[in-house]
Amino acid sequence: MNRSARYSDLPPGQYVTHEFPVFSAGPTPRVPLDQWRLEISGADGVVRSWNWDEFQSLDAVQITVNLHCVTRWSKLDTTWTGVPVDALLADVNLPGDFLVASSYGGYTTNLPLQDLLGGKAWVAFEYEDRPLALEHGGPARLLVPHLYFWKSAKWLRGLRVQERDELGFWEQIGYHEYGDPWREQRHWDD
Repeated sequence: MNRSARYSDLPPGQYVTHEFPVFSAGPTPRVPLDQWRLEISGADGVVRSWNWDEFQSLDAVQITVNLHCVTRWSKLDTTWTGVPVDALLADVNLPGDFLVASSYGGYTTNLPLQDLLGGKAWVAFEYEDRPLALEHGGPARLLVPHLYFWKSAKWLRGLRVQERDELGFWEQIGYHEYGDPWREQRHWDD
């Protein structure tokens, strides 16, 4: 791919980095794999859960995507391995159009359910063919590459489907509710 085509993949206001910057909203939680669980829930409680071994036995895919951070960096052509959110929600019958992703450590972020389905999101556990490093959200993180990277919750613990939208951690303190990098939706008034 030539340089001009590559940089045409950048949303407005972004610059390319070859590093993988680390930003976190609080201390890095450390969850031993034998204690890790991923739970899918609704208003009535947990309806599906996997421990680490069960999660690792699910059909995973490898994807290559561009990442765009609200702090204006973009990292192009990143390769991840993860389980499609479609597969995690396939047998779950939960009413609602919204989802809250929650992390070990208490972090949350909100998303419209439609932004996680149709091959748009994964729960990733490998980055560049290696287990996902703790500082990047290991052992598993949500990956929603078409939105700013804060929507891709690190240290994922659960996905809660609900009928009403509920602002997450950054959204409550001024970040945009949706976070589309192509529309530069960084803050409430963008």
